Amino acid sequence: MDSRRDDRPDRADTPGGGITVRRALELPGLRSGLPEVLAGADRLQRTVRWVHAGEVPNIASLLKGGELLLTTGYGLGTRPADQRAFVRTLADRGIAALVVELGTRFTRLPAALVETARTAGLPLVQLHREVAFVTVTEEIHTEIVNGHYALLQRAEEVHRRCTEALLGGGGVPQVLAVLADFSGNPVFLETADGQLLYAAGSGPVDTDPLQVWEGLRGHHQDEPPTGTTIVDVPGGGPGTGSVRARLVLLPVGEPLAPVHRMAAERAAGILAVVLMQARQEEELAARGRGDFLTDLAEGRVTAPDAPAQARVLGFKPGLGPLLPVVMRLADGPSPTGGGWAVLARALAEELASVGVPVLLGVRPVEGRVPLLLGLRAEADRPAVADRVAAALRAGVERAGVRRPGARPPVVVVGVAGSWAAASAGLRHAAETATAAHGLPERPWHDARRLDIDLLLWRLRDHAGLAAFVDRAIGPLLDHDARSKPPLLPTLECYLAHTGRKAETARELHLNRQTLYNRLARIGELLGTDLDDPQTVLTLSLALRAQRHVP
Repeated sequence: MDSRRDDRPDRADTPGGGITVRRALELPGLRSGLPEVLAGADRLQRTVRWVHAGEVPNIASLLKGGELLLTTGYGLGTRPADQRAFVRTLADRGIAALVVELGTRFTRLPAALVETARTAGLPLVQLHREVAFVTVTEEIHTEIVNGHYALLQRAEEVHRRCTEALLGGGGVPQVLAVLADFSGNPVFLETADGQLLYAAGSGPVDTDPLQVWEGLRGHHQDEPPTGTTIVDVPGGGPGTGSVRARLVLLPVGEPLAPVHRMAAERAAGILAVVLMQARQEEELAARGRGDFLTDLAEGRVTAPDAPAQARVLGFKPGLGPLLPVVMRLADGPSPTGGGWAVLARALAEELASVGVPVLLGVRPVEGRVPLLLGLRAEADRPAVADRVAAALRAGVERAGVRRPGARPPVVVVGVAGSWAAASAGLRHAAETATAAHGLPERPWHDARRLDIDLLLWRLRDHAGLAAFVDRAIGPLLDHDARSKPPLLPTLECYLAHTGRKAETARELHLNRQTLYNRLARIGELLGTDLDDPQTVLTLSLALRAQRHVP
């Protein structure tokens, strides 16, 4: 036998903390009636949830299941068909057992009654002596209440052990280990959407719990195995009804009983506090790093002092250049997604694979994530930027914090340089990330190529900018609002290819004559020559400005 379980108290006869039919028959009240089991002798381990006494034919409609029914037989009926129907309805209702006292109505139970009970698998007991039903009820109810109290004591013992584990410096793994030891089964903590966070205990023949969980996910995607206990770990504050995680107990070692659910519910309360505390500490740390990077960007931390403060935060970049990066979310993390702590953790885990030192912070007020990376050489900038941008976007998706329908996050990569350059680079990247939300989507934007967009964004509320856009491309915007096909995409593509018509036609999937006709129509609407360099510059600026005009 597993030595880990030797110190646990013996289990009650039933997993629910009540008593079995067998135990009820052994109590003085029923034992004095000389009970004889006529049917269902192999089912006396059924749990007695409650005791009920009654003499009416439709008594099954008054029951909920799990009751031990006491009767003298007046409600059984006189015809065999009525007696069979009486037993079948009780069996269908799921009562624990039927106990009939002989003498008042029957001297022995009818064969139809006994045979139907045997067929239905319903324990049927006849009492050869008269008993006081009220005494029987009191005795059994006392046993049930005592059993529930014993269960509560066992569940409270788990709560105490979990609390001691936390006070001793433990965390989530130690709490799960206590619960796994108590249940004799593997225990898992999952996110609300089913991703594994922690595992404890073991499966059959000391199987690794991760293998058990993977088997569960592989064969029971929609519904967990029968007998599984799942308990929600609340989160998001009192009264919100949100679920932060889920405790899953799998009955692969031995069956799970209600006492295990009670223990899991108490452990879930502890885990909610642990996760909340960890999340708060994690978010505070991420905000602290964000404050440092913001102070560096805004000059409140000087370049000579920055390396020492960064080391305190765990950032040791080496002797290579520093690369500033800023990611901005369109609307900040979704409140139901877990907030900035979840996002910071997911981003940090994704960035661990980039292969360079990273200092990541969060700035919830501005809705952005500033980073500083340590490069080995300036030549590494493009490759590192690709990996960082991919990791940041993957982290956002993994954290599940993007609001439904929101634009993907904008990632802006600044200029690599010294600590002094990093200050200006972070500031420039942060402002550019805000301006870049109106630009076409890209994996990442190079801050060096967005100065014109940044300038136009700064002028977005100036009446002169809107007037400039209206003068330059207003007729084209009016045309596209009324007619098909729209011509603005053709102009944008044409200017992006610096007037090369063959490349423009290929990208737009147009034949050359169609493109020529569209360009001629654009020139006619705007009253300009699209081959004139000054016109091209004006139109390019107007198209960029149009993205920033409210």
